[in-house]
Amino acid sequence: MGSNGQPLVGVLALQGDFQRHALALSRAGAHAVEVRSPDQLDELHGLIIPGGESTTMLRLLEASGLMTRLAEFAQRHPVYGSCAGAILLAREVRNPAQPSLGLLDIVIERNAYGRQLDSRIVRIQPDDQQRLGSEALEAVFIRAPVIRAISPAVHVLARYQGDPVLVEQGPHLVSTFHPELTEDLRVHKLFLDKIRACSQLSR
Repeated sequence: MGSNGQPLVGVLALQGDFQRHALALSRAGAHAVEVRSPDQLDELHGLIIPGGESTTMLRLLEASGLMTRLAEFAQRHPVYGSCAGAILLAREVRNPAQPSLGLLDIVIERNAYGRQLDSRIVRIQPDDQQRLGSEALEAVFIRAPVIRAISPAVHVLARYQGDPVLVEQGPHLVSTFHPELTEDLRVHKLFLDKIRACSQLSR
């Protein structure tokens, strides 16, 4: 933890609405750091990959040298991906296929809802109410991907229309929606819980 006891959490700031994630992290009790270069990962306790355009983000990751370092970072620290970030964390990407970090054993399809889901705000009931509470989550979908398949190692935290939209595997977390665009901090607090758990285990 940082000197004030707050986790130091990076937000990949190459593309997408990284500032909203940084604000949510600060409100949830973390110190947020905008990440643009590999050496910035060294002091972090966790990292968020925000929404945006996954192909562009992938190209920027590779050009900056962050792709390899991210894979190494994820072996020791939690990573959370929202929307395009979820695509980059999946084991398999479809429509079209593209490289990814493969941190969660999920198959994800880009833009699978089509243009009718360019923007939609819905209320979804958490599957894991013990950790997320019983109150519905406000979920903002913007050209959202769909998780088409998961392995038994993946735990579903919430669904929309029967499809998983918030899942975890070990220390890593993905959502196909944008919690940073709402006032609800439960997803970010859940990610901070993962960071704190990993920090305790590494002592």
